[in-house]
Amino acid sequence: MRIAAEGGWRRPFLATMGLGALVAAGVGDGGAWFSLTVLLAAALGFGVLFRLFPRGLDFALGAGIGFATYAALFSVIGRSALPDASGPAVGAAFLLPVVTFLLAVIRCRGSLRRIVEEGETPDELHLRRIGRVLLLLALVGVASLSLPANRLGPAWQDVAIIGGAAVIGWLTARAVRELVRLLVDMAQLLDALSGRATALVVPIAAYAALFSLITIVFACFFRISDGLSRHPLFAGPDGPIRLGFRDALHFSLVTISTVGYGDIWPTDDGARILAAVEVLAGQVLLLFGFYEITRNRLSDDGGAEDKNGAGKEG
Repeated sequence: MRIAAEGGWRRPFLATMGLGALVAAGVGDGGAWFSLTVLLAAALGFGVLFRLFPRGLDFALGAGIGFATYAALFSVIGRSALPDASGPAVGAAFLLPVVTFLLAVIRCRGSLRRIVEEGETPDELHLRRIGRVLLLLALVGVASLSLPANRLGPAWQDVAIIGGAAVIGWLTARAVRELVRLLVDMAQLLDALSGRATALVVPIAAYAALFSLITIVFACFFRISDGLSRHPLFAGPDGPIRLGFRDALHFSLVTISTVGYGDIWPTDDGARILAAVEVLAGQVLLLFGFYEITRNRLSDDGGAEDKNGAGKEG
């Protein structure tokens, strides 16, 4: 991984806080205060981790992914298990594991810095330890959903959610070394993927262009055929409908992607056959995309092997 250059905090900060802001807005059904708490936790986490481990964008994204996963699971499990917990208690419970983890990182910063800077190849012991930690965290979530805590009064639900957060914080503090190693592993994976992504730009762009072309062409076919017909060729929940181009484009996109929302469907045999042809064209395009990506990857691997062989001969 690349060490962040002087002043190279901006891209990691914008990526982390952009993801944090998106997650904060997404989980905001718990109220504006909870969204602000999530955003504050994201800023706090970035500040501590980047101050101690000034790595590049990949490490920041790895930490951001971990934080986003935690925020989403907390929002779903916490609100489902303890729906009457007060806003301040929910905010405090959310912050407690984050602060506990960051304090543990600060306390062990010497040994953790070596892991972040030098990296360590995942071994069986590390995988067992991180698997054990994730299993214990999953058991806490299952227990929260299984126990009848939602029958408690609001005050006791406040106690329960803070108690559960304390358990999670204790587990993360004890496993801080393994969790940081997991963040490093994720950063290395993201770094490898970003290096390979450039080779996929051309086939992805070609696939997207053909996908758009097929979608638009068939949307025009659906619109023209419905417009030329004496009777509507499509129906919706309220009965037969005439397709405007926006509806035709929506139906074409739903058809080629095989999503099938069911809000518009053909009632004429000719329109059904036309939709079936579009589905077939979409499947052929999908096979084309897989073929091009695979061929591109094989050619890159072959080129790398040729270079390695030439280097050894030289």
